[in-house]
Amino acid sequence: MTHVPGIAAVAATAIPSVASAAEEEAAGLTSFRRAADYAVTKLRAVAPGVSTFPEITRFEKWTYSAKGGWIGGFWPGTLWLASIYSGDPQFRALAMASAEKLAPRQHETSDHDLGFLFYPSWVTGWRLTGDEKWRTGALTAAASLIQRYNEKGKFIRAWGALGTPGNAGRVIVDTMMNLDLLTFASKQTGDRKYLDIAVSHAKTTERVFLRPDGSTPHVFDFNPDTGAEIGPNSVQGYSPTSCWSRGQAWAIYGFTTMYRRSGDPLFLRTAQRLADFALRSLTPDNVPVWDYLAPQAPHDIKDSSAGAVMACGLLDLAKVANRPHYREAAIRILTALCDTCLTTKSTRAEAIVARGTRNRPSEDGVEVSLPYADYYLLEGILRVLMPKEIDKAIDLSAG
Repeated sequence: MTHVPGIAAVAATAIPSVASAAEEEAAGLTSFRRAADYAVTKLRAVAPGVSTFPEITRFEKWTYSAKGGWIGGFWPGTLWLASIYSGDPQFRALAMASAEKLAPRQHETSDHDLGFLFYPSWVTGWRLTGDEKWRTGALTAAASLIQRYNEKGKFIRAWGALGTPGNAGRVIVDTMMNLDLLTFASKQTGDRKYLDIAVSHAKTTERVFLRPDGSTPHVFDFNPDTGAEIGPNSVQGYSPTSCWSRGQAWAIYGFTTMYRRSGDPLFLRTAQRLADFALRSLTPDNVPVWDYLAPQAPHDIKDSSAGAVMACGLLDLAKVANRPHYREAAIRILTALCDTCLTTKSTRAEAIVARGTRNRPSEDGVEVSLPYADYYLLEGILRVLMPKEIDKAIDLSAG
């Protein structure tokens, strides 16, 4: 594969040779295979004893959410990915049993995270098995999700049950990752309403979240009755003017996906601006700090999950934009995660990836493991090692 210079190299005015880029990727492949082998070994030991949904580690052991919270899709998703990499039918059986536990939530209208819940679990389940129940449940979840769309403000409400006033006009950047469940529904049913709502929400997000430098806040508030803009805010980030790195990663991945699904060039330009800011802000160790614009950045605590999500988005963006430097950056990030963020040195650890940060402002989950870090690291590795197989699982095609 021919590569062009990466952003960091251009900034330093040192043009790497094609060979050096190829060598960098080859070195990454070794790390990726070792990490994937480790992940499968860890999951073989831990997964049979898991009966609900891992949420966060405390002293390196999983704590659980009985109903799945917003993270319930990642455990069955990780098991599906492990089944792809290993060929072990045990993982497929465990994935199906875990995904089945989400069944009651397909009818839930009080949560905007139905994409996180049902895409890596039920959509992937349908794509890998052909069992119609997974497809039907995912479509039901999409129908539940669009009930949260606010027509006045052209956004999907993030938090709070419908009909309650608190957070009624609140939008968060994370919702970009829930939109692909809607594009799936339009593709499967032929009904454009799902795609139209996804595109409308993405355009609103681009308009109010994207700053001139390509950074984003975590939250933006609207008047829910009129749709009038109130302004940026934050819960996960340091402040309304900072840039929470995992939120930035959700946006890179989400806008790239929306470009593939809709073909709207606005979303491609947006994804590139988001990616360029994040890459400019990345520290030399290639593991994102938890907030790129917090006062202690770049000398601050890390969030490995932000790196894993960002790497997946960059691999996708490199392909659709035909910009190899995004792939080179993704390889560097994934290599750093595999070399410096795995739990390989601990005999206690139940997760695959360490050095995660869940909610720094609340001092809730710093230097922990998170199920989405495990999931997206495996997804990123498989995007490189097994692109055809990951495409079958999550659909990396256009439209």
